[in-house]
Amino acid sequence: MFAGACSFGEEATVQSRDTVLPCYRRGLPPTTDFLPRTVRFSPRTFPCRVGYSSLQVSVAFEQLVLPLGGVSPPAEPTRIPRTRRVFVNRHLRLGQIDWVGFDMDYTLAIYNQTEMDALSIQGTMGKLVARGYPESVLHHISYPMHFPMRGLLIDKRHGHILKMDRFKVVQKGYHGLRELSKEEIRSLYQHRKIRTNTGRYHWIDTLYALSEATLYAAIVDALEARGDEVDYARLFADIRECIDEAHRDGTIVDAVMNDLPRFIERDPNLASTLHKLRSAGKKLFLLTNSRWEYTERMMTYLLGDAMPEYPSFRHYFDVIIVAAQKPAFFQERRPLMVRDGDSVRPAAPPLERGAIYEGGNLLDVERFLNVSGDRVLYVGDHIYGDILRSKKESAWRTAMIIQEMEAEVIAHEACRDHHAQCGLLENRREELEDQLRFYQQRIKDLSRQIEESPRVTNGASSPPRVDYAISFLEAERARAKRTVERIRGQLRALDVDIGRIEREIDRHFHPYWGSLLKEANEVSSFGDQVEEYACIYTSRVSNLLAYSPLQTFRSPRDLMPHEL
Repeated sequence: MFAGACSFGEEATVQSRDTVLPCYRRGLPPTTDFLPRTVRFSPRTFPCRVGYSSLQVSVAFEQLVLPLGGVSPPAEPTRIPRTRRVFVNRHLRLGQIDWVGFDMDYTLAIYNQTEMDALSIQGTMGKLVARGYPESVLHHISYPMHFPMRGLLIDKRHGHILKMDRFKVVQKGYHGLRELSKEEIRSLYQHRKIRTNTGRYHWIDTLYALSEATLYAAIVDALEARGDEVDYARLFADIRECIDEAHRDGTIVDAVMNDLPRFIERDPNLASTLHKLRSAGKKLFLLTNSRWEYTERMMTYLLGDAMPEYPSFRHYFDVIIVAAQKPAFFQERRPLMVRDGDSVRPAAPPLERGAIYEGGNLLDVERFLNVSGDRVLYVGDHIYGDILRSKKESAWRTAMIIQEMEAEVIAHEACRDHHAQCGLLENRREELEDQLRFYQQRIKDLSRQIEESPRVTNGASSPPRVDYAISFLEAERARAKRTVERIRGQLRALDVDIGRIEREIDRHFHPYWGSLLKEANEVSSFGDQVEEYACIYTSRVSNLLAYSPLQTFRSPRDLMPHEL
């Protein structure tokens, strides 16, 4: 039974002998759970459904207040903190991904970088002394752990460490721990193209390699301070060989395995992230260069008792491949082997869940898994071994783990005002440059008019009227020249202000090198590789937990300069 048609703008309360009821929409049954309240509807007549007698209706029409009885209000949508977001270079639909692969070191396992660098340096110094380097010098050096960053280039001919932009132009550099001047950089590196793939140069592109740069800079500084002649190329080769030897002979690996809490950050959300991917039907594989003994100890520490549904870390993964020797895994046809106790034998399809595989190559793994490349997402940290080679040699989609991203984002947020100031100053500079071009052209036009005047061309006397016109043109030209000088002074002052703000921006980032992903107004060389080869990038694997396993990651619109 419907009664009391209520029109927009009227006021009403709905009363019965037993209770007071609100008007409502869509035939919701009346309930005594609600106190009297008002509702607002669109301007139309509507019925108030009632099932009681003796009702009087008068309405004041405001929006029906939720929640309904017994129903909680929807939670406010939460935004993922920028430090934990996934950033997108190319569209990626997780719903189209069947297999998700993970590197272990610096990807699933987050290392304490300062402790690892100190361990590497300590394990290397004794081996350098054995090669003839002065113990009295090496053991008294104060090694600056925060000196290097990823994306640097070692010039082994001059003993310099360089940072370049995406166009391979050197923008910053150090000789030892002394910063190179702009003049030194210009004279050495800006007159010819730098061929970074030659033996003269070496990239510092992994967190593992940061200790190499620390040792190199500190030892060059110390040896030259006491007047020694340094063979820069030999020194760097010795440092690399000694660090590699420290890894091979167990100096570093054993120390890490014996004190995992000191060197490894155990991410409490890692297990839930892997579980969420598996629950959505994704298959997971582990592909690491580490040997089985180290992998087992590390992964047990990270995942062993994280969730009761998984008795061991091996239950998270459908396939486990160790000693993969990336990047050779993506380029060569090394056979895939399966461990059988202490021995290994050739593997055959299908790959078994729970088995431990070694070596292998991209083509065989894709064939054994029966998966096409674009249905695989590989997550790693090494721009060359994990990301670049997998993109160049396969259709695998790629996610890059950049541990430095959290600090990078925090620094970027802290200097937003500086970026805004720079933007305003750059707009002002563009306006002044437009004015400068106008007045420079004005001077040329006035000069041409003066030169073409009868008095100038004939040399004869001219009427006063012509003399006056020429004097006027000369005065205008002088005025335009003064304006040009004033504008040039303003531009010089703007350049000083912009340079000062850019230095302030740099100070929010790395104390020696500035931003990891940018260099001045350009993307850095490292940032360029991230942009080119990583479909998505983020600071840690567990950041995926905040996203649906069917998430479509969309890249921002990429504008060219003429579109801005």
